Amino acid sequence: MLQFLGNIEAKIDAKARIFVPAAFRKLLQSSGNSTLILRKDIFQNCLILYPVQVWEEEVAKLRSRLNKWDAGQQALFRQFVVDAERLDMDANGRILIPKRYCQMVGIASDVIFLGVDNTIEIWTNEALEKTLIPADDFSSRIQALMNNSTLND
Repeated sequence: MLQFLGNIEAKIDAKARIFVPAAFRKLLQSSGNSTLILRKDIFQNCLILYPVQVWEEEVAKLRSRLNKWDAGQQALFRQFVVDAERLDMDANGRILIPKRYCQMVGIASDVIFLGVDNTIEIWTNEALEKTLIPADDFSSRIQALMNNSTLND
């Protein structure tokens, strides 16, 4: 199972190419994943890179919950997949991020790659800072979650 960890700063060039961080690239290549699926996150102002296998699992999970004979659910599924783009790493480990995705989340030059479980997120520093939970609040929320989880197990 793929699990990405880390917080890595990078720069996107004028042609919107960027190197996938070496630690992530190694993990992808060792698992035979040189193709990634790019999508803007549903909730946050960042981009998400899915290894193809992870993307296929997510699409299958979504599809299993939807009724294809329901027009609203069909539209929901269509919007989820139409906003995705297949990216192939070149021989140097770079990907080309389509300009429309850079515009969607305000990427101009500097970005931060975050390894988040089985996906990789791409953030601008400003957008990431807005979403981080203050340390005291974070520790209280984790404690409450884990205490509730322990009681329910």
